[in-house]
Amino acid sequence: MRTVDLNCDLGESFGHFQVGHDEEILKYITSANIACGYHAGDHNVMMKTVNLAKDLNIQIGAHPGLPDLGGFGRREMNISPDEVYNLVVYQIGAMQAVAKVNQVELGHVKPHGALYNMAEKNKELAKAIAKAVKDVDQNLVLFGLSGGFLCEAGSEEGLKTAHEVFADRTYQPDGKLTPRSKENALIHDPEEAVHQVLQMVKEQRVTAVNGEIIPIQADTICVHGDGPNALTFVQHLCKTLKNEGIIIQSVRMK
Repeated sequence: MRTVDLNCDLGESFGHFQVGHDEEILKYITSANIACGYHAGDHNVMMKTVNLAKDLNIQIGAHPGLPDLGGFGRREMNISPDEVYNLVVYQIGAMQAVAKVNQVELGHVKPHGALYNMAEKNKELAKAIAKAVKDVDQNLVLFGLSGGFLCEAGSEEGLKTAHEVFADRTYQPDGKLTPRSKENALIHDPEEAVHQVLQMVKEQRVTAVNGEIIPIQADTICVHGDGPNALTFVQHLCKTLKNEGIIIQSVRMK
């Protein structure tokens, strides 16, 4: 039977600023990517989100981003591989400490936003991230774009990797995501998004924006938890996957 992980970026509130539907979304996913305070999140939110995930037995992951609260980590920066290595180590360490005091194990690392996209365009940055993950804990799973530089760099470092696909993003013929700056970057129709997920999980391929069918490896599916219809979509996706006989399971259990 086919199995797939379902991950979501969570813990992205900070101070009095509230983002997403974390408590409800956690009931339907298997991996939680928790912000580490750079692009979003703070010490209180990190602690709360880890505890929520622990109560539901959800795999906990660090979600390191660029130091850019104002831009939510979605603005690219001119940053060296050495600095990327340092900021990833710093953020994983913070999340690892929060996990430790709550007696849970950190399971994976998924870079956020612009950091993720920059690494998928620049192999040296991908290598810096993979090395940071390995140097902190070689048992951590590295999440990266399916077929991209992060997974390649992770494998070269001897890490277990999870090839990630996106429910609500469109794909280019080269397997890359359509940039958010393009009008057709997002899939707004939930049925179309679910159809794309089923195609990726069951057939290991996806239809690019030009109609071309391209191969893709789907180890983990990213769903976003901060949209107005996020919870309804995740509920619908989970129900559909189960109805199709697909097991939703964290990558650490595979």
